[in-house]
Amino acid sequence: MPNIASILKAEISRVTRKEVRTEIEALRKASAQHRSSIAALRRQIESLQKELRRVSKGSARVRSAPDATESAEQGPARRFSAGRLAAHRSKLGLSAAAYGKLVGVSGQTVYHWEQGKARPRAAQLESLALVRSLGKREIAGQLQEE
Repeated sequence: MPNIASILKAEISRVTRKEVRTEIEALRKASAQHRSSIAALRRQIESLQKELRRVSKGSARVRSAPDATESAEQGPARRFSAGRLAAHRSKLGLSAAAYGKLVGVSGQTVYHWEQGKARPRAAQLESLALVRSLGKREIAGQLQEE
């Protein structure tokens, strides 16, 4: 006849394991929910930080922009697009160095403008606008003069 103490001990152990298993399962579910909410919060923080950088960069540009009276005296505001510059240069069939001679800068500067690594100054934007207004023949004539 088996010992009643050992049977009681085995039964208590079995019931305890069963109770612990249900408790652990509940904790696992809660832990998974917490991890997913933490990940969502991190994504939200990253997007807010990105938006903050974008807004602060835009406000820095606004603060550093000249007054409206100064820009009205200088003429119309010029916009710059790296892609449009590269397209215009390739349309003319010019090297970056030749295009730079027309604008009054080096070929390396033109290359950096096209890559978006640098932006032209206001005076250089005026030179670029002047070159854009010229035709192929006029540009060829100017390059031959130099």
